Amino acid sequence: MADPLLLVPGLNCTAALFQPQSEVFSSEREVIIADNRSDDRVEAMAERALADAPERFVLAGLSMGGYVALAIQRMAPERVSRLALLDTTARPDTPEGTERRRTLMAWARAGETARVHEALWPRLVHPDRYGDRVLEEIVRTMMDDTGVEAFCRQQEAIIARADSRPLLGAIACPTLVLVGAQDAITPVEMAQEMADAIPGAKLVVVPQTGHLATLEAPVHVNAALARWLMG
Repeated sequence: MADPLLLVPGLNCTAALFQPQSEVFSSEREVIIADNRSDDRVEAMAERALADAPERFVLAGLSMGGYVALAIQRMAPERVSRLALLDTTARPDTPEGTERRRTLMAWARAGETARVHEALWPRLVHPDRYGDRVLEEIVRTMMDDTGVEAFCRQQEAIIARADSRPLLGAIACPTLVLVGAQDAITPVEMAQEMADAIPGAKLVVVPQTGHLATLEAPVHVNAALARWLMG
């Protein structure tokens, strides 16, 4: 039996972030979506995911989900048979990033969630997708389903996240690092940094794609994940 696939969504994202992947890979293995809404620290999210997960699994996380995936890898490397880091970084938050997050949290708590979406949307997707109302509705719905309090918990977790770069050289399982070529949040150089530091890691850059690669380019992403799972 194939190892279950544990997927960790990013900020303001739900299981819908991985719907194109769940539809494909659930025919061959159990697909589990980690709870990313209940905790305000990455380590607590990782502990919760480990408590809910089977003994052995393959692991993929996007953006904040990648921070959680790296924490899981750090805590229980023997349980992770394969690792995929999607549109994410091993770096800690920057002062500028933290300031921006504090502003978004203030807007959200003031009921200005539309303003939060308007600020985030152009950074989440490739410029060619700015007018994609179907994709934008998925993103809006994920934000609504996440809710303000969970969004703020997630932002606190991201602000306080550890620098995972010292961990990377110790990762021994087959690892995929994937990034959209036009990812404005965790750009290609951050993916390259991780791929260079993880022994044997495979880097995939998805063309004409922004930060939400799983939704923007599901065919490319699913092909890369299939190779990762089979390799």
